[in-house]
Amino acid sequence: MKYPDELIRRVNAELTGHRLEGLVTGRGPQHPQLMVVGEAPGRTEIETHVPFCGAAGKELTKSLATIGLRRDDVYITSVVRSRPYAIKHVQDKRSGQIVEKRPNRPPTKREVRAFAPVFDWEVDQVAPQLIVTVGNTALQRLLGSQYTVGAVHGQLFMQPLQRSTDQLTGKYEHAIQPTPVIPLFHPAAVFYNRKLQSQIEADWQRVARYIATGK
Repeated sequence: MKYPDELIRRVNAELTGHRLEGLVTGRGPQHPQLMVVGEAPGRTEIETHVPFCGAAGKELTKSLATIGLRRDDVYITSVVRSRPYAIKHVQDKRSGQIVEKRPNRPPTKREVRAFAPVFDWEVDQVAPQLIVTVGNTALQRLLGSQYTVGAVHGQLFMQPLQRSTDQLTGKYEHAIQPTPVIPLFHPAAVFYNRKLQSQIEADWQRVARYIATGK
């Protein structure tokens, strides 16, 4: 989906000097049964311009398949559309020289706030039946900072989403109409804690039940 140029100019102006690169747009059909919202693109996504296409993306594809969906059936995006990176200087094991690395990092609250008008516009355009957030950043952007995925994963929330009111102050307001949201663990969570696998599978089955029955 192509974002309005004016919104992107505002983001660029707000984040001048921040360690961000590229722009990966959301991908998928309008008015889908499901919209998946993540944190931010990583290096692989910047190179391919496809959201959620790295190792975590493979896990997401597997989870979708367990409930009878393909990637093409859903809309996939994230609350920040450029890759946040850190700069680290480390010693190369072979040469012994100090080299610069630019690993992925979580987006800051200011970066999430700056992209908020773009994300709000995207949600309005896509108009999904259900939003699934993966990870804390997406969850807190949509429902508020008081929520954590560890506490509320798999639960259905039917309430107005947070929307940006002022890009500079970072204030949010709530939309008028409620939108169904189910928070889930990030697909990459299983790389660090394999014990979450069964819980992730069970949560996706809750997503399937909502799609089938609206409950």
